[in-house]
Amino acid sequence: MMFVHTDTKSPTSPLRALSVLVFLLLLIHLCTGQSLIGSSQPIVATRGDDITLPCRLDPAEDVTDLTVEWTRPDLDPRFVHVRRSGQELVSKKHPWFSERTSLFINELKHGNISLKLSRVELSDQGTYTCFIPGKEKLSSVQLFVGKFIYNVYFTTSED
Repeated sequence: MMFVHTDTKSPTSPLRALSVLVFLLLLIHLCTGQSLIGSSQPIVATRGDDITLPCRLDPAEDVTDLTVEWTRPDLDPRFVHVRRSGQELVSKKHPWFSERTSLFINELKHGNISLKLSRVELSDQGTYTCFIPGKEKLSSVQLFVGKFIYNVYFTTSED
């Protein structure tokens, strides 16, 4: 003898429907959450240039009171620029970057944490990471540095 279940109710329960709804809400949140946007292309500089390494929070949010870190993982100490509680922490910085880095303070309220690097040196070449620890967001940008070579053309005159 064979028994066949003929219940006409849907096989989904209210708990399953709630689980699907929670999953969809989390997926939407993850897809529309904030991210740090840097540069998809490397930044190219010449020795002596002042350059900007781009990094911004999208969608924009005031980061004035948040901790912002710029690092270069291949250095020890790795910090290029650190800002906490509205102050730059100069003592945390790698000595190579002393008095050569700054943030655009008036732009922090718009989520812009781009780093200005002054008087670029050949040793500045590398991968830089901007990071907001309180939001667990990071982005990286590559910097290439070249020497500026003057092209000098000599002409001779024949008598």
